[in-house]
Amino acid sequence: MNRSRRKGGPVSGDDLREYDDYARSGLDRSGQAEAFDAIGDRYDEAFPHKEGQLAAGAWLAESLPPGSRVLDVGCGTGLPTARQLAAAGHRVTGVDLSPGMLELARAHVPEATFHLADLADLRDGRLGTFDGIAAFFSLLMLPRAEIPHALRMLRQLLRPGGLLALSMVEADVDDYAIPFLGHSIRVSGYLRDDLREVVRQAGFEILGESSPAYAPASTDVPPEIQIFLNLRRAA
Repeated sequence: MNRSRRKGGPVSGDDLREYDDYARSGLDRSGQAEAFDAIGDRYDEAFPHKEGQLAAGAWLAESLPPGSRVLDVGCGTGLPTARQLAAAGHRVTGVDLSPGMLELARAHVPEATFHLADLADLRDGRLGTFDGIAAFFSLLMLPRAEIPHALRMLRQLLRPGGLLALSMVEADVDDYAIPFLGHSIRVSGYLRDDLREVVRQAGFEILGESSPAYAPASTDVPPEIQIFLNLRRAA
């Protein structure tokens, strides 16, 4: 990566070549977006509290210089992460596939900027580069084959030494259909040792880790082990 790139500036052609494999299969994720449009604010009702996510968001917010550019990938309703980062004085950009979720996010966090976009849409560097990225439970919506490419793309969107707060659900599944608040979504996961290896191979240093158990309020979503990784872009 060209270290002379202006922070927040465009991504170079050299960087774009590193994104070529991401979403090469052209998978249609519109069904995921439609499910979350229908779920709307029931998502926050079904997943209250979110202590692990709040702790990881606090680490990111406190570890970055004031006024940093931060990307919230799969921002959902903007709660709690976009609001938490904006309240800490950072310049927050959120992206999500669901128009319904984005409508809620804009109401919840009016000081942030939100875009309707698939993660793969960011390959062209349209949003510039960032000091930090939050990706809480967004990459689990991808097939496993895409996750390493997505992580390398996020690495390229970070300035050298930039930080990534990442979370996944611990599960040995790949593009697996599950019932979710009256809808069906497809998810992937890793066992924790495998996830550590995937993020290291993508060019990240692991600075911290937690794995809390989480029991959603909704009876149709089973309890889960969540993995939160505090990551730094390696040189």
